[in-house]
Amino acid sequence: MGSPDGNAIQVAIIEDQAEIRDGLAILINGTGGFRVAGKFGSIESALPRIASERPDVILVDIGLPGISGIDGIPLLREQCPDALLLVLTIHADDDRIFRALCAGASGYLLKNTPPARLLESLREGVDGGAPMSPEVARRVVQLFQRFRPPDPTAEHLTPHQLRLLKLLADGHNSKRAAEELGVTTNTVGFHTKRIYEKLHVHSKSEAVAKALRQGLIH
Repeated sequence: MGSPDGNAIQVAIIEDQAEIRDGLAILINGTGGFRVAGKFGSIESALPRIASERPDVILVDIGLPGISGIDGIPLLREQCPDALLLVLTIHADDDRIFRALCAGASGYLLKNTPPARLLESLREGVDGGAPMSPEVARRVVQLFQRFRPPDPTAEHLTPHQLRLLKLLADGHNSKRAAEELGVTTNTVGFHTKRIYEKLHVHSKSEAVAKALRQGLIH
């Protein structure tokens, strides 16, 4: 990355509302160390020209006419593989945040971000950070908590063993569990032993407690 204007951070803007687009340009060009490297009203108008502007950062709105900002992120990435792609939008819902980050956005800022913080976020991104508005950062944490990967222990238990574990958690003894599963008590005993081995426990109560704690059963 680099620029003809010293070491100024080159910022391209993709925003369909002219008032916002021009306001951002005035802010960026009016601040030392920053320069606008192109203003565009849509993804379609940006794609043929944006690479020649050599932006360090691309600020892209989501609610654009034609190709949406989210769908445009991978296309922009192809044109400017070294540029930082930052979403600047009014939308703070989980779905858009998740899809934008999955599409390749390196940060997600809301349009109510104060000007000083917006400029700070641009520099933070160029320096290797992932700038996000506080509301967005909270939602991202919640998303990761909600979609956390399953405990690897779950991959080692067979569906039959998980069902048996659930029956044990519900208070079934070996005989009743065998009846419920349509197997012999010897089979239940075998699988119970295997469950203990896989969970590294020594009793039914330990197995149930660990399974509940790790979310293997509910």
